[in-house]
Amino acid sequence: MAARRKRAYVGLGANLPTGRGGPEATLGWAVAALGARDGIRVRAVSPLYATAPWGVADQPEFRNAVVAIDVTIEPLALLGVLKALEREAGRVDGERWGPRILDLDLLVYGRQRLALERTPEARSLDADTDPSKAARLLEVPHRDLGDRLFVLAPLADLAAGLVPPGWHQTIATRLRAVAARDGRAGARRLGTWDDAVGRWVSPG
Repeated sequence: MAARRKRAYVGLGANLPTGRGGPEATLGWAVAALGARDGIRVRAVSPLYATAPWGVADQPEFRNAVVAIDVTIEPLALLGVLKALEREAGRVDGERWGPRILDLDLLVYGRQRLALERTPEARSLDADTDPSKAARLLEVPHRDLGDRLFVLAPLADLAAGLVPPGWHQTIATRLRAVAARDGRAGARRLGTWDDAVGRWVSPG
């Protein structure tokens, strides 16, 4: 019997260059790498955003996007894939909220609200140096989803009417509230995803 497909959303972020190029190139690589994994099918990619740093202001601005995927693998297995891709991209332990080669966050997984003990493969790459992360459960929807403009803006492009499990408002409604609080200038749209070339392209 075929495994039941579920819709999940993954947040992508980066603000450091790699051998692949700038952060935008790393995010494009991550989209392709996700789609190449067994049990994962990329269904849609949000526009690319330039966003203000969160937590540590003295660093380059980020590039952020969200990917909608259909999956036949369980949440912890999916998180394990995300952590493996972060390592493959070259990410190493770093300052909390500091510069990143690649961040991949599981934002929403189907209609499930989850709090799961992580397997070794699904642990944060910073778990060995940050005790709080070592003990942290996998929480879905993502614990910070409702408070971060750099996630809400691209997610709203893909699923404005989505009400994540445990929420009482749509992504679009929450985005308006956070944008009113923080200022929408903190997330600037740079381009839209072009499947034909496998990257974001600027308007015009």
